[in-house]
Amino acid sequence: MVETPGKITLWQIEIFAAAAEEASITVAARRLGASPSAVSQQLTNLEAALGVKLLVRGERPMPLTKAGELFLARAESILREAALATSELARGDIAARTRLRIGIIEDFDADVSPALLTRLAEQMPAAQFLQETGPSHRLIDQLETRALDIVIAADPGELPSGLESHELMEDPFILVTPRRMIRSEDKMLSTLRKAPLLQYTSRHVMGRQIASHLARQNLMLSHRFELDSYHAIMAMVAKGEGWTIMTPLGVLRAKRFTDRVDTFPLPFGPLSRRISLMARRGDNQDMPKEVAAVVRPLLSSEIIEYCCNRMPWLEDKMRLL
Repeated sequence: MVETPGKITLWQIEIFAAAAEEASITVAARRLGASPSAVSQQLTNLEAALGVKLLVRGERPMPLTKAGELFLARAESILREAALATSELARGDIAARTRLRIGIIEDFDADVSPALLTRLAEQMPAAQFLQETGPSHRLIDQLETRALDIVIAADPGELPSGLESHELMEDPFILVTPRRMIRSEDKMLSTLRKAPLLQYTSRHVMGRQIASHLARQNLMLSHRFELDSYHAIMAMVAKGEGWTIMTPLGVLRAKRFTDRVDTFPLPFGPLSRRISLMARRGDNQDMPKEVAAVVRPLLSSEIIEYCCNRMPWLEDKMRLL
């Protein structure tokens, strides 16, 4: 006797899409905020309802079956339509949202995130919030795979297809040296050449952006250390181990070292990055634009004013967009 396929739920489809994209039940569970056992059980229920196997769970990484490949395209279409339906029912009203998964660049973790979540909670009284903090490239990857609804991150320059961007602020790169290392700004470059550059890791977009800019300036600088921590870099600069290039946001994250370093505009061609709010195009109607409008005054009061007070020469460089 052939069993009649049972009912399937939107939650099961979301779980399947996450498991397919991550090729791991454990990683999918972490992304969805559920336990691995709950995710596994929902996948079992979905396969039973459909009457086919979707995933080869005994292999690592976990591949899709032929049926799984066919169903994934439909699952992604269903999830897109569900997101659009939710947005249309809300009629563009941010207060009607019941869930927001937001990714925020780690640079904003302590200064902007609490104030932003508080403001959004006031405007979205029925919503549950999930905040993910991390480097820009990882947040954008999670946005593309539907693990997040919106992200605030450094604009990668060439935006992945299917995403929309709302520019927030320009964040210039600056020079950070040990206190009193630069005795004469006229001789700044020659002084820098005699000391090692503490380089932000080229594994991240920001590090590659800095390295490319130095190459364009024909500056071949020695460096022994390549780090991915603002605090570690600032600590080493403060100890006199070398100098670095970072943004005011990086300096702000390591405030305890600011009294032991000096900051200057770059003594060669200027360089900056743009911080933007990104979302999947068409999924959220006007919600990303509305959230961006909430974020901009927070950036002005919590970050730009503070940085420009400490470094007045930033006033025409660090700005809202």
